[in-house]
Amino acid sequence: MTAHAAARDPLVIRTIEYLGPMAAPGGWRPPEALPEIAFAGRSNVGKSSLLNTLVRRRKLARVSHTPGRTREIHFFAVNDVFTLVDLPGYGYARVSKARKAEWKPLIEGYLGGSGPLRGVVQLLDARHPPTDDDLDMLDFLAELGVPTVVAATKVDKLRAAERPARLAELARQSGMPDDEVVPFSSVTGEGRDELAAAIVDLVGQPSWRGR
Repeated sequence: MTAHAAARDPLVIRTIEYLGPMAAPGGWRPPEALPEIAFAGRSNVGKSSLLNTLVRRRKLARVSHTPGRTREIHFFAVNDVFTLVDLPGYGYARVSKARKAEWKPLIEGYLGGSGPLRGVVQLLDARHPPTDDDLDMLDFLAELGVPTVVAATKVDKLRAAERPARLAELARQSGMPDDEVVPFSSVTGEGRDELAAAIVDLVGQPSWRGR
C-alpha cells in the first residue's frame, strides 16, 4: 500500500495477533483489556472473506482450518487497539440440532456478557431476504441495545439496475437505517473502507451498556 493510500485508509492494519478460542459459555476468553467488535452471520454469508478483506490478509489466521473452528468464538487483537471477535456461523442446514443448541448459548452468552463489546457487524447476503435466523439475531441485538452495523455481502453478484432497490429492501427487512447498511464485496473490495470507518467509530465510543 502506498503512503497516499494509507493516509486515506481509516483502518491501517499494522499487527494482528490471534488470542485464542472461547469454546463454551463462561469458558476461557482473553482479558477484557481492549474494545471488542464482533462479527456475526450465517454460515454461508461470506464472513471469512469479509474479514480477510477488512484486515487485508489472505488468511486471517491459520486456525481458520482447524477442527471445531466453526463452533468456537475466536479473538484477534488488531494493532493492540481493539479485538476482532469472530462468532460462529449459524443457520447451516447440515449442522445437527445438538450442535446448534451449543452455539446459541455460546453466542448469546458472549454478546450479553462481554464488557468491552462496542458493537456488532451483522452480515446479510445482499441477494436474499434475511433468514429467520438472521432476524432472530437482529432482534436479539436490538433487545440488548448493542450498536449494530449491517454489511450486505456479495453485492458484486447483483446487477447494477437492481442494487438500489435490493439494498433499500434489505434495510427495511432488517429494520436498519439505510446509512447503517454497508454494501460489501470481497471480490471487488467495495465497502471495505466504509466498514472500516464504521468499526473505528464504534471502537471510539463509550460502552453502550447501562445507557
